[in-house]
Amino acid sequence: MDLAFTQEEEAFRQEVRAWVRDHLPSEISNKVHQGLRLTRDDMQSWSKILGRKGWLGYGWPKQFGGPGWSAVQKHLFEEECALAGAPRIVPFGPVMVAPVIMAFGSPEQQQRFLPGIASGEVWWSQGYSEPGSGSDLASLKTRADREGDHYIVNGQKTWTTLGQYGDWIFCLVRTSHEGKPQTGISFLLIDMKTPGITVRPIKLIDGEFEVNEVWFDNVKVPASNLIGEENKGWNYAKYLLAHERTNIADVNRAKRELERLKRIAKAEGLDNDLRFKDEIARLEVDIVALEMMVLRVLSAEKSGKQSLDIAGLLKIRGSEIQQRYSELMMLAAGPYSVPFIQEAMDAGWQGVPVGALHCAPLAPSYFNIRKTTIYGGSNEVQRNIVAQTILG
Repeated sequence: MDLAFTQEEEAFRQEVRAWVRDHLPSEISNKVHQGLRLTRDDMQSWSKILGRKGWLGYGWPKQFGGPGWSAVQKHLFEEECALAGAPRIVPFGPVMVAPVIMAFGSPEQQQRFLPGIASGEVWWSQGYSEPGSGSDLASLKTRADREGDHYIVNGQKTWTTLGQYGDWIFCLVRTSHEGKPQTGISFLLIDMKTPGITVRPIKLIDGEFEVNEVWFDNVKVPASNLIGEENKGWNYAKYLLAHERTNIADVNRAKRELERLKRIAKAEGLDNDLRFKDEIARLEVDIVALEMMVLRVLSAEKSGKQSLDIAGLLKIRGSEIQQRYSELMMLAAGPYSVPFIQEAMDAGWQGVPVGALHCAPLAPSYFNIRKTTIYGGSNEVQRNIVAQTILG
């Protein structure tokens, strides 16, 4: 196993670093480094900047308009973007549904949908979870009945991240009740401007409206929007979920947030507190271990060996690390990290009088990150999957 980068790979890193430095808006990177709220415009403007460079679909092969980078180059790109303070790429289009369209979509679907994803112009949402179907996704009930050259969709999706901004949504829908639950599911692309779709934002404990309910009431969807074969959607969903769980691990963001934690600890006078330094060191060791796990996968791919199937394990460790660094930030800030008043923050004064402006966004970030061990398949379920994979 070779974990060292070649001279060519290091040169690539420098190229990416220089480009990101020159093109990432400073007001956006400042928000990211301080943990402040990003708007829709913040996220999409960065996506469009990457799109113009041809790097939004950074994991895509050249035949579909991507750069055709190796696994190592993709890792280095993600690392440099994270350390520079770039927003995370909203994954639903370029990282999640695009690979499914490439692998299972028709040439017509590829020509129709991929350009808008690659440019950052079209915002995609994910329609998987339902009120009674989360980690047990095969129990979903949203129905799609074939009528001529259309499907009529009825049902509800929930926890649809940033669905209030969506132009399109990819959905798992039930098209058959015969056989096992997994065998009756199809993968459907739906225009969110279609009559009968209602989006209702859900207010979370961090005060934000990041997730939504999406209702489908006799929504008419062209049958040409079906990906692959009817009743084979479960196979496509598993293919997509491997991308989602690896994305959740996000070791590069963890490295950036570790540095932020150190800055907060120093500002709060904890840089000489031995017990707190022990906690930071323990976290740093775990982040390095997670990075080594990622690099092992990259090394296997680079050498042509079978890549390790550890998406679930990456998701478990990555999500737990995110929760730990958010908890340590709260501990470092102490009473200054109590939930803030949004109106006061918007007015620009809360935190300034007590000299703890860096602490103001910590509470909502802590609350928000509690969800990471649940979405994308809860960690309890992932542990069962990992155990079955490794132990049989």
